[in-house]
Amino acid sequence: MARNIVRFNPLAELDALQRQFFGDDSFSAFKGMSIPTTDVFTEDDKRMVVEVHLPNFDDEDIDISVDEGALVIQAQKRQKDEEKGKRYLVRESSTSFYRRIMLPERADEEHIEARFENGLLDVTIPFTEMPSPKKISIGAGSPAQQK
Repeated sequence: MARNIVRFNPLAELDALQRQFFGDDSFSAFKGMSIPTTDVFTEDDKRMVVEVHLPNFDDEDIDISVDEGALVIQAQKRQKDEEKGKRYLVRESSTSFYRRIMLPERADEEHIEARFENGLLDVTIPFTEMPSPKKISIGAGSPAQQK
């Protein structure tokens, strides 16, 4: 009869993944891997700003588009080395990034601007002006009394 009883932990797999991604595991395969972050915020209710941290990408690796009311940001970096002195013919690696962010109704899609500098993509989406409220004057008497 077995003397060593191992207690079942249903969350052990989740704990292991958490240690890998957040660096609590010293043998993590993901150590040193940077996951791009995306910040979305508004400035003075006049524009929306999307900041994407894309280190190790160049501006020609990035594609920005507007599709059915959403801002789509895609980045893909491919590296291809061909070394004839080694046994393998081609060595390829790729890194990709994709975000789809729904735009508010007031977004002015025609005037979106994007800048990329030092690994930071900055996309500015201006808002259209809100229509000013229409003032309705009050006439003398009610409509039923005017007949």
